[in-house]
Amino acid sequence: MIEFYKANGAGNDFIIIDDRDKKIENEFKNISKWVEKICERRFSVGADGVILIQNDSCDDVDFRWKFYNSDGSEAEMCGNGARCVSRIAYELGITGKKPAFRTKAGIIKAEILDRDRVKVHMIDPKNLKSVVSPEGMPKGGFVDSGVPHMVYPVENVAQCDLMGIGVKTRYHSFFGPNGTNVDFIEIPDRHNIKMRTYERGVEGETLACGTGAVASALIAFAHGLVERPVKVHTITDKELIIDFEYDGKKFSSVSMEGEASVSYRGYLMADAYTL
Repeated sequence: MIEFYKANGAGNDFIIIDDRDKKIENEFKNISKWVEKICERRFSVGADGVILIQNDSCDDVDFRWKFYNSDGSEAEMCGNGARCVSRIAYELGITGKKPAFRTKAGIIKAEILDRDRVKVHMIDPKNLKSVVSPEGMPKGGFVDSGVPHMVYPVENVAQCDLMGIGVKTRYHSFFGPNGTNVDFIEIPDRHNIKMRTYERGVEGETLACGTGAVASALIAFAHGLVERPVKVHTITDKELIIDFEYDGKKFSSVSMEGEASVSYRGYLMADAYTL
């Protein structure tokens, strides 16, 4: 049996496992297929992704993570996952109230603000293209906020063609072989954004996306549509607060604050991951 925690950030849900003894990595050689199996809803636990907490050899962090999307692919970063793993690591005594951990995108620092509220200090965004229009696609903006995001402003997110435009954009040659995540944003006023996301690696809509919320806020600000701080509302009406600094050329000191809820602790039985 394998102990795990089920957590979610604004509806973006994860299976989190303390793998500091490397049991998972050592036992399951085809870990991508293993992840895909346990993320399958109805037939296993079900989740948007899996996070493994592992030891790190350097003293500048409390731990390292390995983050897998539900299709088994490994991702560089996940903002909602970062809040959830920070809370779990704190409650397990792995970290104090200001955890720091290593991701493929870089070192992430966080703050435990309350029992279920966490603030994450993101890495500086890169490859900002405030206005871009891939061939055959609408005009929008692009930024790598830990993972790549193409952001499309729309009049009504509830009625946008998320799957049609999302799929075409995600696999568009403009974004190279790894593709991109795709966000659709509606701007009700100068401090609020409504957002929906087609998430790469999940290959469909997720209820929330932390790096997408950051990307949406930055692109909306670059377009002159909002002022900081920005409240990003997911389709479940959960709220993520995005703040940042901007010197006229680049963004820095990007932070994201929101809930990190733990649903339950349980054990994976063999039937949950038999391939």
